[in-house]
Amino acid sequence: MGRRRLRLLSRRLGGVVALGLLPSPLWADPVGAQPFESREAALERRLAELEQSVAALRAELAAARQAAPAAVDNEARTAMMSGSPTSRPSRANGPATPPGDGFMAGGTRVRLNGYIKAVASASRYDDGTVPPGSLGKDFYLPQTIPVGGTGRGHDFAAQAKQTRLWLTTETPAGGDIIRAHLEFDFQTAPGTQGSQRTTNGYNLALRRGFVRYRRWLVGQEWSNFQYVAALPETTDFVGTTEGTVFERQMQLRYTLPLSPSLALSLSAENAETSSETPTSPLMVENDSDRLPDATARLLLSMDGGEVSLAALVRQLSIESGSVSDHATGWGVSGAGKIGFGPARRHDLRFMLSYGRGIGRYLGLNFAPDVIFNPAGDAELHLVRNLAGFVAVRIGWTDKLRSTLMASYQMADYPSGTAVPPGSNARAQSMAANLFWTPIPGLDLGAEIRHGERRIVSGASGQLDRLELSAKYGF
Repeated sequence: MGRRRLRLLSRRLGGVVALGLLPSPLWADPVGAQPFESREAALERRLAELEQSVAALRAELAAARQAAPAAVDNEARTAMMSGSPTSRPSRANGPATPPGDGFMAGGTRVRLNGYIKAVASASRYDDGTVPPGSLGKDFYLPQTIPVGGTGRGHDFAAQAKQTRLWLTTETPAGGDIIRAHLEFDFQTAPGTQGSQRTTNGYNLALRRGFVRYRRWLVGQEWSNFQYVAALPETTDFVGTTEGTVFERQMQLRYTLPLSPSLALSLSAENAETSSETPTSPLMVENDSDRLPDATARLLLSMDGGEVSLAALVRQLSIESGSVSDHATGWGVSGAGKIGFGPARRHDLRFMLSYGRGIGRYLGLNFAPDVIFNPAGDAELHLVRNLAGFVAVRIGWTDKLRSTLMASYQMADYPSGTAVPPGSNARAQSMAANLFWTPIPGLDLGAEIRHGERRIVSGASGQLDRLELSAKYGF
């Protein structure tokens, strides 16, 4: 709804009020009044009609304002708030709740939205047990699947850590609007897992925090290398974990519309090189990078869907005492979301990514960017990655829907390089779910998942999980 429509509605509202206050023949001798109708009765009738007209126009004006540009989110889509003028809100983890009209604070409109999400899961592991406090208990994280164990492990877990809050603001400035987004949840704060024995208290953690003005975005947001709208609806925190690009970080992004349906986004993003040594599969953050990661993404919007093509170039850097080395990593990723069927109630979502030295961007860092041996050749040996997923969403009715999904990632370590036997080599999973929305804003879901993990030594492990979720968005 544009500003011109808002101005017209405001003028109509003012006109109706003014018209009601002007002298009229009705006040002296009402036209159309019954012969026995007194002047007082006619006046009351005229005032009642005027109040009804004003109330109707106010309702229309409020609806127009609410339909004006507003921040939306899920995981998503949450939405993407990507800065791209051609991006539309996605529903990464289910139908997003339309934002309310908020309230005014000075010249800034403020909105508070979010959802409360409760999850309960029952898991079976074929090769051992998951350590207490592991994130793999909260959501599907393939790198935590036990391998090489001697027996089965079982686990039941219930929590509400994925509950999410976000605050958005809109402030007129320079003939445009400055938009800000601040988002938190209770799942992503490392080292703050509360005790299940007593209060189950968990700390609030920053997810996203950025400002957009015209074509610019600055702050912590989903990486420009990732197409968030492709994430399928799932009871899980991520779902197709091993096969997706998944990264939120500080960045400076510029979006250039090339046509009404095509946009180019460029960004400089926070850099971090993850590595392993030949003697340990423990992932290390080196924090010695010199240049930001650079990304470019083309987003094509079409009738019924979008297709994204992204590229990433980064300088990998490690400095360890007197030895150091640098190397260039790169990656490409294609993704999309295409609607089909009656009223496009169904959709196909997909992503395929490939590159060298991009491990931390894929599957929540399932594999390292590089292998580095400070006691040996002190060179960075880049790991090659192939990852992807496909998901089909079927809308059985307006309130009932299902998603079938499959996901995969392979890490190819450089030949001739000593690699820890416990390093992750491959992961794959399949899942199916059913969601029901009995009333707007409330989503009830059930999902089954099978996941597998294989390490360099050849050992493997499997996971089977049944998960139930209830989410209320506001």
